[in-house]
Amino acid sequence: MVRGEVNGEDLHQNVERLYTRNNILQARRGTIYDRNGNPIAIDATSYKMIAVLTDEWSTPSRPQHIEDAQQVSQILSRHLAMSQEDIYNRLVMDNSQVEFGRAGSNLTFETMSSIKEDLQKEELTGITFEESRSRLYPNGTFASHTVGLAQTDSEDKNHLVGMMGLEKEYDDVLSGENGWRRYQRDRFGYVIPGQEIEEELPVHGEDINLTIDRRLQIFLESIVEEVNSEHSPEYITANLMNAKTGEILATSQRPTFNATTLEGIDHSWQNLLTEYTFEPGSTLKAMTLAASIAEGTFHPNDYFKSGRIQIGGGVVHDVRPEGWGTITHLEGLARSSNVSFIHQVEEMGLDTWKDYLDNFGFGQRTGISLAGEARGSIPFEWPLEKYNTSFGQGISVTPVQMLRAFSAITNEGVMVNPHVTETESSHNREDEFDVEAVNQDPVISKETAAQTLNYLKETVYGEGGTARNYDVEGFDIAAKTGTAQIYDPETGRYMTGESNYLYSVVGMAPADDPELIFYVTVQQPKMNGTITHGSQAVQKIFNPVMKRALEYYSAGKQNTDDTQEYDEEIVSFIDEDTQEMKREFDEAGQVYSVIGTGDRIVQQHPNQGAYEDKSRRILLLTNGAMTLPDLTGWSRNELIRFAEMTGVDLTIDGEGFVVEQDTPTGSFIETGTEIMVQLSSNLD
Repeated sequence: MVRGEVNGEDLHQNVERLYTRNNILQARRGTIYDRNGNPIAIDATSYKMIAVLTDEWSTPSRPQHIEDAQQVSQILSRHLAMSQEDIYNRLVMDNSQVEFGRAGSNLTFETMSSIKEDLQKEELTGITFEESRSRLYPNGTFASHTVGLAQTDSEDKNHLVGMMGLEKEYDDVLSGENGWRRYQRDRFGYVIPGQEIEEELPVHGEDINLTIDRRLQIFLESIVEEVNSEHSPEYITANLMNAKTGEILATSQRPTFNATTLEGIDHSWQNLLTEYTFEPGSTLKAMTLAASIAEGTFHPNDYFKSGRIQIGGGVVHDVRPEGWGTITHLEGLARSSNVSFIHQVEEMGLDTWKDYLDNFGFGQRTGISLAGEARGSIPFEWPLEKYNTSFGQGISVTPVQMLRAFSAITNEGVMVNPHVTETESSHNREDEFDVEAVNQDPVISKETAAQTLNYLKETVYGEGGTARNYDVEGFDIAAKTGTAQIYDPETGRYMTGESNYLYSVVGMAPADDPELIFYVTVQQPKMNGTITHGSQAVQKIFNPVMKRALEYYSAGKQNTDDTQEYDEEIVSFIDEDTQEMKREFDEAGQVYSVIGTGDRIVQQHPNQGAYEDKSRRILLLTNGAMTLPDLTGWSRNELIRFAEMTGVDLTIDGEGFVVEQDTPTGSFIETGTEIMVQLSSNLD
């Protein structure tokens, strides 16, 4: 027998394991901020409640289990979205311990502390809490596919892993490295005094600053959601970019999800900004026009016969097959004549046109730091398909590629890389994305870019211009609209029908020296009586958002002598005292509703930065168990916001305002709770 061993076991090592404690020192995951320092994604600690039912770990002087299930259930029902009866039934189960599902999970520190305090007052035992880390997204639906998600690792509840978006792409940067602490303790578990404690401090994750402007993002999300609710399109993309730098200031899509409640997460994991490929239609004519001006083949005052043209073994039609007679090419631009652009490409030559498509970056990734970026494609084999690319048919693009190409027109001929993080240049991801660098040489000359912008104003201000309804008061706009056919892979043909098109617009403003590019697409919106053409759904997004953005970013750069007064912006109510907020709103005459029993506000709608309107209902979610407010008089949009915030399964019947709800006011609710409401336009 070796000295210090018994039955082959090292006694020294056993003692070392028995009396040595190793603690993991958790690294903080980096915070994601907007361009102005507002937190978009932050670390938080959450708690799961567990009830100990067995007396196996108790002593007569120190009970650890539930002794009075009736009284404990009564106290817990004040804090959880469960009835006292349901809680009691769990507390008397024949188990060693029980959990409480979603109602007892992801509890805030405030809720956990309140439960502990109430139990201690009554000297009740048996309730414990398991701490874990979580990721908090205080803005809910907020560029969700771009910001992404970080969730708890299935193998380590104290480790967050990026699952999608920037959270995934920058997971190594945000995560940091855990530290550790090692020390000796006595047989009673106490730290032995005077010892040298070994430790290695954690390296916290790096923070990331986004280019996104929280004010504009919140406003964009609210407008996009209204259009989505009213017209139920298949897809919406809306992307606002700084025309000079490529900074994406706001980005939204539908379908999307609420990062707080995860409502909608199963609808689509695809980031439409980078992964959605489609035929753009006539918005691509902005690049065709630039190429034609550069090659000297755009003759604005020359005449041509509109309507149809035989070319490449086929026939190309204008949107109006009979055409507008013999018109100038400038009028052809304003009316978005396909025939006009066929003439331009035919004169410059198909090989030259293909070079421009390549130089504008189509068929190539932009290299934006978002996983899964698609390349798109440029089918260029048969004569007719080559000509069709001149008006955006047959070619496949992504929204981020279109933004990059448009930037050549707004940036004196030089394309800029679209990006969503201010630190993007310090993280080389070319090996992951196989990025083809943007040619920093001008794609077109400075003079060509300026002339292109000047001609694109014709679509907004010229007689018969397709973008006349996109005029923004106080600012000159250069724009191009698009109505693209949608290819159906099942039939091998383009879809037919009233709204089976992708409607789009790009606006660049102020037109003489653009600071902003706003590109919006709406695919297959429903015509529900409020619109007669799909482009009107696009206008509902473009006009208010572009106006707001120009007011923010072009203040003092336009001749705006007419002073306008705007409503004040809503401030943050997060972490404010619930009762104090109620008093302030009552005194101000503000319409509001409180969801929950807590003493602190943890979420609000509208978010900070939205414009204040006393007739607009403010929703306040507290840190206590969620409770159902009185929904009488609520509008459909308010109900949708409520469902997004809470995750309830809401069924809405009728039109108008709420007159009846099937679940009583004050009832406890949780994510997935089914609620039906009846609307009527005749609300007394």
